[in-house]
Amino acid sequence: MARFNLDNKYKAIVIGGSAGSFQGITQILSSIPADFSLPIILCLHRLKHVRNGFVEALSIKSIKPVVEPYDKENIKRGKVYLAPANYHLSIELGNSIALSTEEMFNNSRPSIDITLETAAYNYRDKLIGILLSGANKDGALGMKRIKDRKGLTIIQDPEECMIDTMPTAAKNITEIDYTLKVQEIIQFLKELDKLYK
Repeated sequence: MARFNLDNKYKAIVIGGSAGSFQGITQILSSIPADFSLPIILCLHRLKHVRNGFVEALSIKSIKPVVEPYDKENIKRGKVYLAPANYHLSIELGNSIALSTEEMFNNSRPSIDITLETAAYNYRDKLIGILLSGANKDGALGMKRIKDRKGLTIIQDPEECMIDTMPTAAKNITEIDYTLKVQEIIQFLKELDKLYK
């Protein structure tokens, strides 16, 4: 298993994914401790006209409740937030969430790049970005922004992905800290959480 260089400076985790990422997300959410301390913000490509069912499907598997945040909602420790269908989710200074219906970015709304880039601006070196399986390049620029601001970057091992376009695109434009299989991402999160106990 992978060895990690960890410390307890982090304030948030953002996870992006698209086609093929649902299984990985549910494995992560079903395996982290119930009292996992850092907030987790999920930005997943989803059908924009289907507003019901997705949160419920994640919540069935998740040990922790998964919620779609309101605009201007404050981010709290230990919560799992999911970008609502057909809304961009940005992280604002002051540790709150902003939702918008601006034009699609990378043919996506929510755009993973927008969530990652705004989180990188807000949290700087205190952010962990994780990018899972996906069929387009959304998220690659956001991972670069996290790396540029000294945050920690993780991609799902492209060999494990159902569709490897998304993590491969990130790897092609920035030096990723860890390339991990889903079970190794879970191990990473569990080891990280121990630092906050």
